Amino acid sequence: MPTLKPLGLSLLVLALSAPAAWGHDFWIEPSAFTPAPGQRVAVRLRVGQALRGDPVPRDPALLRRFAVVGRSGESPVPGVPNTDPAGFTAFQDPGPYTIVYESGRSSVELDAQKFEKYLGEEGLETVSTLRAGRGQSGSGVKEVFSRFAKALILTGNDRGPGYDQVLGQRLELVAETNPYALTGGGELRVRLLHEGKPLAGALIAALQKGRPEARISVRSDKQGRARLRLDRPGFWLVKAVHMVPASRETGADWESFWASLTFEVPGR
Repeated sequence: MPTLKPLGLSLLVLALSAPAAWGHDFWIEPSAFTPAPGQRVAVRLRVGQALRGDPVPRDPALLRRFAVVGRSGESPVPGVPNTDPAGFTAFQDPGPYTIVYESGRSSVELDAQKFEKYLGEEGLETVSTLRAGRGQSGSGVKEVFSRFAKALILTGNDRGPGYDQVLGQRLELVAETNPYALTGGGELRVRLLHEGKPLAGALIAALQKGRPEARISVRSDKQGRARLRLDRPGFWLVKAVHMVPASRETGADWESFWASLTFEVPGR
């Protein structure tokens, strides 16, 4: 039976601090993507790069939504604060499910060099151009950010509808192809939504666990859609970042939204 592991002080500080979490991918890493009906699944949260991540404990102060969504509705993922895994769940009936996570805002202050480097890495050149036009390229910033993660789960052999649900996240990646039907690999179609509307021109990237060089990047079209050629089976992460001028009440210059989608492409 899985057990809860309290984090050591240094790891806890790393996982909870905004500067450590800024500028890195955030994703859901379940102990099984294709569990048997009734099997207990540990739901781990991770932050890092190239799918090499540090544990993120369950933080009630930051957590806004942590649930499983299936054909019969939505139910919370239970767990114990300040522990890893962040929660446990089980899927009783065959079919597709989505584990969904949403965080509240965190903040970070960055100098100009780090901020401009980050904008380039995440495909946010429009923000850099806007800053240049305002004469702000040499200025540091305060940024607030939030996380919107999903993991696609398949229980049993039921590959019917349900994998493509829109769950109302502020920045949301929606699979328009069932990844569990891509035996051995294939083309995955995704759609990126911001506030429920298609987001055009955003950089959408796919990364595979254990192959940091296997990064696939495309821009979303006018309908927010992108096609990603996944060449091998295994654990994949699809990610996107969007940034807007921050609202006055945040006390920040910019606000960013980080979306991720994890799943496992089956082998032949």
